[in-house]
Amino acid sequence: MSKSDKYPAESGRRRFVKGVVGGAALAGVGALGSATVNTLTTSSGVGGGQTTAMTIAKVTGPAPRGLPQIPIRVTDDGFLEGIWPEVQTVEQNGVEIEVAQEELGGVTYSGAWFQYCGVESQENVAPNFESDNIFRANTGAYDWQDETYERGDRIRAADFDDYDSWGNGVGNDGVGKPAAVTWRSEDADSTLNATVIRSKRIEEAASQDEWLEASTDQGFMAYLNVCTHFCCVPGYKQLAESARYGVADGTYCVCHQSGYDPFTIEQALFVARPRPTE
Repeated sequence: MSKSDKYPAESGRRRFVKGVVGGAALAGVGALGSATVNTLTTSSGVGGGQTTAMTIAKVTGPAPRGLPQIPIRVTDDGFLEGIWPEVQTVEQNGVEIEVAQEELGGVTYSGAWFQYCGVESQENVAPNFESDNIFRANTGAYDWQDETYERGDRIRAADFDDYDSWGNGVGNDGVGKPAAVTWRSEDADSTLNATVIRSKRIEEAASQDEWLEASTDQGFMAYLNVCTHFCCVPGYKQLAESARYGVADGTYCVCHQSGYDPFTIEQALFVARPRPTE
């Protein structure tokens, strides 16, 4: 077992790291341990309930589970786009409601993955919210990004060409090149903060896994950047302090030292908070 293989086989967890790839759809991963999150969920609203999401792994700290992955693709004109599930009408508690949900790479991908920490009340996670779903630049996280984009600019795949060598003095160089972005936030009152990373590790793993093949593109992956502990905004390779907690090459939340590994994807079972009724 390599040092990066944090979970023994008997734990039932699956991960993808360089040279270590999980099974098809990374089924049955760490589900029961995450079932208690969001205990403040109430019965009011729609579209909530028990949900299984694909997440980047939580590896340290008090967070109950990882951060939900956002499937991503490169558009024909070279921009990075988050995939939003198709809208369907389903019956819930005897009432027909609209949900964003589709099968992708052997997994049921749902907008409910993002319904926690108050995000469920935002208009941009409503199934029918109109957005082009292109990732747009945030500011202040990475020098390369602030030198390349103005806030709100569309993120271009070509600007990650040095992803196999990029570094910023935090952790190791060449692990993965990030961008801090917003998603589905144009013409919305609230912002969805996300992180995009391009990495050889992702590229290699996607060639051997159905879910990763469908949810990543050309080594790009993305996740919603809202900590599942107390809803802070973590940072990938942003603070040298992250090395003290073993996540210098990962995602670190300075609020209470939760750490996440964006190169390990696992399933998490949790209770998605319902969206407010209109």
